[in-house]
Amino acid sequence: MMTLTAMFFAAFIAATLIPAQSEAVLVGMLLAKSNPVSLLLLVATVGNVLGSLVNWAIGRFLQGYAGQRWFPVSPGQLTRASNWYACHGWWTLLGSWLPVIGDPLVLVSGLMREPLWRVVLVVTLAKGGRYLALSWVTLWIV
Repeated sequence: MMTLTAMFFAAFIAATLIPAQSEAVLVGMLLAKSNPVSLLLLVATVGNVLGSLVNWAIGRFLQGYAGQRWFPVSPGQLTRASNWYACHGWWTLLGSWLPVIGDPLVLVSGLMREPLWRVVLVVTLAKGGRYLALSWVTLWIV
């Protein structure tokens, strides 16, 4: 039987740039009915948001090295990204739950120096909403 600790770490790792699936763990635990749904949602959301904050922190850290020869993004690309983010801004973080592009969106928000409070708020809404919808569908089907 899976524990809440396993749920937390699955969600945490899935939110970093490391490919992983927390949804399967959540569905399995929902179907096992080993814990209250609200507790599973809380643990999964907290783990996933904290994992996303790792991406934000990496972006924030790397931002100080922009312009270095080894920096993975050219100054022109960084300028284009800054302009794109200035246009679309923090609203893009609502897509942080999306596979493949969600994690880099949070990293870019760190590069663009998005305030931590806003990242936490928007990412929590996005990722918590995804887990809530997945739980509702899972329990509705069963």
